[in-house]
Amino acid sequence: MDLKLRSTTACALALGLVAAPAFAGMEEAQQFLDSEIERSTLTREEQEAEMQFFIDAAEPFKGMDIRVVSETITTHEYEANVLAPAFTAITGINITHDLIGEGDVVEKLQTQMQSGENIYDAYVNDSDLIGTHWRYKQARNLTDWMANEGADVTSPTLDLEDFIGLEFTTGPDDKLYQLPDQQFANLYWFRYDWFNDEEIQAEFKEKYGYDLGVPVNWSAYEDIAEFFTGREIDGQTVYGNMDYGKKDPSLGWRFTDAWMSMAGMGDKGEPNGLPVDEWGVRVNENSQPVGSCVARGGATNSPAAVYAIEKYTKWLNEYSPPAAAGMTFGEAGPVPAQGNVAQQMFWYTAFTADMVGEGADAVLNEDGTPKWRMAPSPHGAYWEEGMKVGYQDAGSWTLMESTPADRAKAAWLYAQFVTSKTVDVEKSHTGLTFIRESTIQHDSFTDRAEKLGGLVEFYRSPARVQWSPTGTNIPDYPKLAQLWWQNIGDASSGAKSAQEALDNLCAEQEKVLERLERAGIQGELGPVMNEEREASYWLEQPGAPKAKLDNEEPEPETIGYDELIQSWK
Repeated sequence: MDLKLRSTTACALALGLVAAPAFAGMEEAQQFLDSEIERSTLTREEQEAEMQFFIDAAEPFKGMDIRVVSETITTHEYEANVLAPAFTAITGINITHDLIGEGDVVEKLQTQMQSGENIYDAYVNDSDLIGTHWRYKQARNLTDWMANEGADVTSPTLDLEDFIGLEFTTGPDDKLYQLPDQQFANLYWFRYDWFNDEEIQAEFKEKYGYDLGVPVNWSAYEDIAEFFTGREIDGQTVYGNMDYGKKDPSLGWRFTDAWMSMAGMGDKGEPNGLPVDEWGVRVNENSQPVGSCVARGGATNSPAAVYAIEKYTKWLNEYSPPAAAGMTFGEAGPVPAQGNVAQQMFWYTAFTADMVGEGADAVLNEDGTPKWRMAPSPHGAYWEEGMKVGYQDAGSWTLMESTPADRAKAAWLYAQFVTSKTVDVEKSHTGLTFIRESTIQHDSFTDRAEKLGGLVEFYRSPARVQWSPTGTNIPDYPKLAQLWWQNIGDASSGAKSAQEALDNLCAEQEKVLERLERAGIQGELGPVMNEEREASYWLEQPGAPKAKLDNEEPEPETIGYDELIQSWK
């Protein structure tokens, strides 16, 4: 059953959900289970019991029109097109699940925070906003909500311990502010078939003096990018790198999503560097931001940050398809599936579905197994053991305090429905964005693992916890995030040097932090800015910001993919 190809109407017709009867209930639930749920971690009896909870809990809210919103990815398309009409038929709560760009989701959320107007009844927004939600207290604290006001609409089978991303959505106060709905990591993607071609291997070894394999550091990645760029393979010109550079909100995520940590800009610490994180923002012992520029102990314009941007622009301009510089995140993501890209360091596993579905024949064998694999991304010259190695997105359900209680309760039921154990295995087979341990361990993913290029192995490995979203250092994600794409865009286009762009970026970040400090709206959790000092003072201290290395090109290092997978096991 290819669920991706169904339209909203087709899904509804297939499930018999058009013109739902006035009295929704178990008959509709059974019809849904029969037609849609082929695989689940629950028995059929347990599924029906879980559906009965939703039927009973929804009784006071029947007939309500509830609006929720998320970004447009395969997982959310499945929710909007399949699960929303099913929930409506089963519960009688009319759900409109809007799909818009991620930047637009943040903008709507920001507008609701500033105006108090209830634009949406629930948001799936990234856990990158955890620092914002924890400080502003405009998002409902779900820990207290589930124990008190929302207790009557909280499923007894929610099983929070089964969620793999709660650490990302929990504040320093140990309260849960968001419920994960989908997760994906940024990893290294490469053509396994080409890397194992004996002629290609021999030619690479002769030219560079070491084995072609998964790059462990950026030096090796650059050699591999140079080696493949311009080669003719399978009748087409190949490129050694893929990326994107359009001045667009998605360009900001490209860097705040841990690119700077991968380079080695921040401090050691998991899930995020402390006191300096992957945004270059420094916090004090009370988790209060104190600076972004080197002069205040931050690292956003440090030598390691400049190195990170210069490597990105070099690889974008020299080793990527010419069109890449004008692409956004969404446009660039499916490009490797066209078959002319050898590797991509910064590749989101959310695009796995594009790599295994219709239109991906160029990167699939005849039996459906992939010609590609995914692995941990290599790290830069400033990186040290114990530092964050990559980013993991955790799009998560968030209930705003400005949403009336009855509407929040109805929306919370929907949020639990689309993350429930009844539906999660099927949803995960469609979107491949795991949120539950029980789903990851399900036999159906053991059977499918060989066709997913390492995704299942990654999520079953202990290594996955080293990939994390933005931490709690960022006090106002909407305000700060927009500064990144505007300034990095100047560097990617060549309008400014990396140093110039980052100097401006950190200065603008500090203006926002200073405004928050003066306003005092975040109370004791808000910024308390350091006094400026000579950069040398901070560069001579242990940790970040780090002084410029004498050698930013360490010896290249690679590892065999099969050896790497064994280490995961």
